[in-house]
Amino acid sequence: MLPGKDLRGRLEKYNDVLPEVLGNFGGLRLDAVVVSCTGSHYLLTPEGDRALCAELSERAGAPVRSAALAILDTARAVGAERLVLVSPYEPWLTELSQAYWESAGLAVDRVVKIRAGARFSPYDVTTDELVAQVREAELPEDATLLFTGTGMFTFDALAELGRDGGRTLLTSNLASAWWARDALGLPADGPDAHPLLRRLAERSAAATVS
Repeated sequence: MLPGKDLRGRLEKYNDVLPEVLGNFGGLRLDAVVVSCTGSHYLLTPEGDRALCAELSERAGAPVRSAALAILDTARAVGAERLVLVSPYEPWLTELSQAYWESAGLAVDRVVKIRAGARFSPYDVTTDELVAQVREAELPEDATLLFTGTGMFTFDALAELGRDGGRTLLTSNLASAWWARDALGLPADGPDAHPLLRRLAERSAAATVS
C-alpha cells in the first residue's frame, strides 16, 4: 500500500516504479516477466501498454508482458472477438477496463459487475459469490467470459462454471500463465499444465481449424 494515495494514485505509481522494480532482480537471469496487475495498465491504453512493455523488455533483457496484453494474446489464440466482462472493480475502473478491450478491437457485449457482499473488492469475492452472480446473469452458452483482475480468486469458480456449458473462460492469471509458457516454449496443453490451460489449448486448436 502507498500511504496517502487513492486507488488510482496507487495504480499510476505502480507503472512509474516498474523499471526500478525490474532492476531489483540484480544479476538474476530472467527468461520472461509478467506484470501481474491489470488495473494499472488499463490507465495506459493498449498502445501505451505495448510501449511500456517494450521499454521494460529492453531494460530487462527478456520479454516483459503485462497481464492485460497477455489477455489479448490469449483471446486472439482462442479466436475470441467478443467478450462478456466479469469485473469486481469499482465502476470507474470497470469502465477503464472496458475501454481498454474495445480500443484493442474486442467488442464488450455485456458487463457483469461482481460484488463482495455489498461492495466492490476483488480480493474479498468468495467462490460462491462469484459463481452465483455469473449464473444469475444467464449468459449465452457460446460467450467468452473475461474475469478481470489478478486479485480475484477464480480457480475453483472456473472449475464449477466450466460444468455449465461451452463458454470460453479467461482470467488475468490464466492468460499470464498462457503467455509465460509460450514465451518459454512450453505448450499450454503439456502434461504439467493446469486443466484450465489445457481447456484453453483445446479452444485455440479449434479456432485454428475453423
